[in-house]
Amino acid sequence: MDRLPRLLIVDDDADVRHAARLALDPYVEASDAVASPDDAASLLVPGRFGCVLLDMNYVVGERSGREGIDFLARIKARDPSLAVVLMTAFGRVSLAVAALKRGAHDFMLKPWRNRDLLAAVRSASEATRAARAGRPLDSLERDAIEQALVNSGGNVAQAAARLGLSRPALYRRMARHGL
Repeated sequence: MDRLPRLLIVDDDADVRHAARLALDPYVEASDAVASPDDAASLLVPGRFGCVLLDMNYVVGERSGREGIDFLARIKARDPSLAVVLMTAFGRVSLAVAALKRGAHDFMLKPWRNRDLLAAVRSASEATRAARAGRPLDSLERDAIEQALVNSGGNVAQAAARLGLSRPALYRRMARHGL
């Protein structure tokens, strides 16, 4: 199995950084983990990472997500092709919507399930690769869905599990692609 490209983890909680690395290091070429956006800024060389896992709050008691969303904008300004997965323990629908509107690839709540974290990082890494290659993301998604369906013998539940999606989410994506 091909390993995912280098990953950057930005979270002020050392236990979260450690847990993410334990869950993801077997699947990625390498990972860097830092405690703050300021620490991460110097590492953001365009093309270096395939994905960023970014916490949204760095000040004790803060729950607005402002710091994470602000750093997301800095990441996108520096490397527009780099996909970012935002994560927080204080999730609200409005926060997730704001993050996605500002360019986040995905939004996760902590604590996570390791398989969901891996699926988000895999999807984000693929989006980064596609953006850098100039290939439309929709065609990549369609190809991934078709391949998962073939590999699971047409079983939608198994294909959804392979893609890290719920069955309803897979059905919606299949309908969007005419599958």
